[in-house]
Amino acid sequence: MQLTAGDLMDKRKVIYYSDELNDEFSLAEITPRKIDEDYVYIHTSLFKRFTHFFWYRIIATPIAFAYVKLVFAHTSRGKHKLKKHLRDGYFLYGNHTQDIADPFIPNVVTFPKTDYVIVHPNNVSMPVLGKITPSLGALPVPDGVKAYKNFKQAIETRVSEGHCIVIYPEAHIWPYYTGIRDFPDTSFAYPAKLGAPVYCFTNTYTKQKFTGRPKIITYIDGPFYPDMSKPQRVRRRELRNKVYETMCRRAEKSDHIQIRYIKREKSK
Repeated sequence: MQLTAGDLMDKRKVIYYSDELNDEFSLAEITPRKIDEDYVYIHTSLFKRFTHFFWYRIIATPIAFAYVKLVFAHTSRGKHKLKKHLRDGYFLYGNHTQDIADPFIPNVVTFPKTDYVIVHPNNVSMPVLGKITPSLGALPVPDGVKAYKNFKQAIETRVSEGHCIVIYPEAHIWPYYTGIRDFPDTSFAYPAKLGAPVYCFTNTYTKQKFTGRPKIITYIDGPFYPDMSKPQRVRRRELRNKVYETMCRRAEKSDHIQIRYIKREKSK
């Protein structure tokens, strides 16, 4: 996931794509830092715990509620399903269609739970905001095996603490896209190993009656559980299929196209 100001500046009407799995259409232009084994994912000092509370609860949460409501007239359906695991850690998967709103919407729908979002290193590489995003719960994807060990431990720790891990399995931002792109089962290895509950949310688009601007309605589904009697590879594939099929079904509720996506024909 990448966090930029693209939501408000994107005036594109048509986007041509070639590769559904790898094409990226965010307006961000950031040189990512390297996330190596020295990157600290979990800070235990009182000061760092305070800055997390301050930036996440005092600053970001009110902004998140205000932003998605004022800009997208946001509403959600199915939030009550999350109450089943109100005190448990779980994984939440969603479609990736906004730069700013995508980090905010999970904050809104899972409140009062704390979210930790797996993000692209861009999110911790910005000159000023990059220093704050870790306090907002950003978990940047690591570079290399040594760094991955710390990343994996951070995920397992946050789940054991009863928090929510947010993942955008499509990985790349396609602004206002109304379908669900194919995605691998790689990111489902975490709940498959831990036996943790899985939820998904699908952001759909409709037109606001009075302004004509896109309105986002978020559908929440789950929980889905890994079958721990099966091999881990099978568990993660089954979880991926359940989430993908559910999100595809929910995506059909979109009835407004802000940006048209057209696949380029392969040259002969």
